[in-house]
Amino acid sequence: MHYPIFSRHDLNGFWALFADTLANLLIISGVCRFVFGMPPEIVYGRILPGAAVSIILGIGVYVWMAQRLARRENRSDVTALPYGISTPVMFVYLFGVIGPIYWATQDPLLAWQVGIAAGVIGGLVEVFGAFVGPWLKRVTPRAGMLGTLSGIALVFIATVALARIYEDPLVGFTALAFILWGMVGRFRLPFGMPAGLTALIAATLVALVLGKSSFSVEGVGFYPPLPWFGDLMIGMGHLFDNPSLFAVLIPVQIYNFIETMNNVESAEAAGDRYPVGACQVTDGVGTMVGGLFGSPFPTTVYIGHPAYKRMRARSGYALGVGVVFMVGSLFGLVAFLGNLIPDAAVAPILVFVGVSIIAESFRSCQTKHHIAIAIAFIPHVSGLLVTKWGSMLNALRDMGNQNVPDLIDDAFVGEMLTQGAHVVGQSALAHGAIVSGMLWGAFTVFLIDGKIRQAQIVAVLAAVLTTFGVIHHPSMHWPDPADPLMWGYLLLAGILFFASRSELVQEGDEEFPLAPVTAAPSADGLSRKRTG
Repeated sequence: MHYPIFSRHDLNGFWALFADTLANLLIISGVCRFVFGMPPEIVYGRILPGAAVSIILGIGVYVWMAQRLARRENRSDVTALPYGISTPVMFVYLFGVIGPIYWATQDPLLAWQVGIAAGVIGGLVEVFGAFVGPWLKRVTPRAGMLGTLSGIALVFIATVALARIYEDPLVGFTALAFILWGMVGRFRLPFGMPAGLTALIAATLVALVLGKSSFSVEGVGFYPPLPWFGDLMIGMGHLFDNPSLFAVLIPVQIYNFIETMNNVESAEAAGDRYPVGACQVTDGVGTMVGGLFGSPFPTTVYIGHPAYKRMRARSGYALGVGVVFMVGSLFGLVAFLGNLIPDAAVAPILVFVGVSIIAESFRSCQTKHHIAIAIAFIPHVSGLLVTKWGSMLNALRDMGNQNVPDLIDDAFVGEMLTQGAHVVGQSALAHGAIVSGMLWGAFTVFLIDGKIRQAQIVAVLAAVLTTFGVIHHPSMHWPDPADPLMWGYLLLAGILFFASRSELVQEGDEEFPLAPVTAAPSADGLSRKRTG
């Protein structure tokens, strides 16, 4: 069966992935230039070309994987994995690696050098993750992986993007109308126009009329991608002179390879099965190559495969984005596009991607496991709260206010508690949210299925990760035997252990039907079975 690399449905997928990638590159260029003081020759001449090299490399591999899958399964409906810079990890690298170096030294060149070194080290961590990724995928329930993925999609993609629409409603609702009509309702637009392209064009025209968009040639030039060996070695030296930065790098790269694993799982749930280990190696190598060519930011399989599958995209959408951004970075056109296309025009596409991920997660899991997906959302809601609280305090400092407290300052925490805001608890949930969300989702699935021993193991694993600071703490540290959260998880495991020593009675529920059991129901309508 012929598998077309390009199809007309790829246009919608192209504009969705284009918008997501453009948003990340604009954030990178804006923060690096105006927060960290990096000159245009670093931002447009090194970082963006390096990012484009890593993106086109990874996309090329994933297009090849899609072709191979289509031939092996004799299908023409295979959708290539989307790929690009990991948005959550991008912010960690900006404000957890590059930022501290810049603020300590006021040297933007050194901050960039340390950043690319951190990128290469992070890529190595992700490659090593490929050795455990397939095993993790086998032992982790699908609802746990997709639940934590959907939590990210809900709060950091759909919610934030919808807020952007409401900040600029005339532009945002113009684009939203076409996205709802063509992508949600799936009605054909006049002349067969792709909904994503139509939404961007219409909203940009409205923005131009309102004076909220402009044509600007700032940053336009010729920037060929080059390897930066000398700068990389300088950054490596400084990185190893400051080993505390590894406490940021290692957990966030663990997050990154787990994110890849979860996103590959979501693709399998949508019908396209890719090898998770090979994907993790691809992401790690892409990150290392990007670091060598000037980009500090790790790459990953993107979160939205089910959305692109729903658009009936094949491989052309991803390949087109890779080529466009390669050319765009070569000639410095990213800044031009950023000035032309407003955020509110892009936001409706991101809302669609976010809600599609959530819908596919529920659709691909058993009904009785839906509660596990919902529980896995919760740490990510806390993550959004803590992020915005921190942004509020930073904004107060930037306004010149004196004596602004830290988020976990005792006096501030006490005052927030009087307002019903649980800063300590929300912060604990926010740290390592993708891992803790996955653990809680897996725990719930095992409990529902009566697999008490596996649920105990998850609780003990959560205790171990907690005491090392992988979850619920801002950074990794040596084990703390007095950590109450660790003891909380151990208490949970202990209660399950003692409860499972006796006969367990599990009530049936029509909404969440139980898995088949060997024992026949008793006269009182309860099913009795030995579990553990």
